[in-house]
Amino acid sequence: MDEKGEAATDRYAEGTARGGKLSSLLTLVFVVMLLALTVRTFAFSLFTIPSESMMPRLMPGDTIAAKKWPFGYSSNSLPFDLPLIPGRWLSAPPERGDIVIFKHPVDGTDYIKRVIGLPGDEVELRDGYVLLNGQLLSQAGSDDAIVPVSPNSPCAWGGREEARPAGGADCRYRRNREYLPSGVSYEVIDYGRTAQDNWGPRTVPEGTMFVLGDNRDNSMDSRFPAVPGGGVGFVGQDRLVGQAGAVLWSTDGSGRWLNPGTWFTGMRRDRTGQPL
Repeated sequence: MDEKGEAATDRYAEGTARGGKLSSLLTLVFVVMLLALTVRTFAFSLFTIPSESMMPRLMPGDTIAAKKWPFGYSSNSLPFDLPLIPGRWLSAPPERGDIVIFKHPVDGTDYIKRVIGLPGDEVELRDGYVLLNGQLLSQAGSDDAIVPVSPNSPCAWGGREEARPAGGADCRYRRNREYLPSGVSYEVIDYGRTAQDNWGPRTVPEGTMFVLGDNRDNSMDSRFPAVPGGGVGFVGQDRLVGQAGAVLWSTDGSGRWLNPGTWFTGMRRDRTGQPL
């Protein structure tokens, strides 16, 4: 073979090698994307808490992992709500006290609340206390919730702001522990008397659930009609996305993308890894 033939052969071999490397890279990217999609659909999804409605358990700026398997799978489980899963597979109802992520009944945005009532339950709120099937959910007084004031958690109207001697400020909220008949308990925040302290009684329709925010006076939940960006009414269980699992990390909002040094100073390290 002459020199020209050898050069052509070398170029062909190099091209084949480059093509093989590109093919391997594309295969790797495809496998990684498929794995990520599988995890996102059937195992976990990440959600960032945008509001104070679930304080004190969840704070604005918390990023949580939501477990997908407890309530089954539907198109709500898929990225961009792709309509690839007909109906709901392996469906299971939530339990009272579960913190759930669901799609808003009207605008489809992700909401997170606590399940209080299930189908057939009669739910009423009277002076801020919940009555479930005629039984008052008892509340025990607890220490005030102390929330550091930050861009992600300003002091709301129901709190009392207190300056720290070393600088900065905290917001103090009245906190109680509420008990379900099953013995499950959780902390709630009460700002004082508001219009939504009295509601019902109403019976939870079949296939739905009654949900409340733990921050009772700062939550758009089942006490309010379902409207875009607002209340949710009774929520169909087919709207469920997952169950809150753990806080993966949390930020107070003081970090700036263009200043990497603030990425860590704004982290709420005491909240990282907290199970829900």
